[in-house]
Amino acid sequence: TGAGKHWSDNEVRALINIWSDEKIQQMLEGATRNKEIFEEIARRLMKRGIDRDWKQCRTKYKNLKYEYRALQKENEHLGNPRRKMRFYDEVDCILRRQPLGPSGWGCESSSLLSGTKNFSDEIK
Repeated sequence: TGAGKHWSDNEVRALINIWSDEKIQQMLEGATRNKEIFEEIARRLMKRGIDRDWKQCRTKYKNLKYEYRALQKENEHLGNPRRKMRFYDEVDCILRRQPLGPSGWGCESSSLLSGTKNFSDEIK
């Protein structure tokens, strides 16, 4: 688990899936000391066979949020998006706090869970 090890798409999807959990979102909201939250995220990733420590999870989470916000600002000024971000729809859905859909997740039509197993039982 080297610090420079790149995240695969499936690893990022799993991280986003865990991040989308309402309980995790509530814990992250307004938390300044969030080591325990990212330790929990790392434990959940480990259950899925993904070996990442809490620092790696926190860094990836922060980078996804930063890239998303930078792209939002850029698009406000240009009006026409010139740059794309991987997992934009998924991150957008979480950060906009879409209302919950019939399945409990407002972003079910997005690719949030595509390419991954359904982990909804783990979230409950």
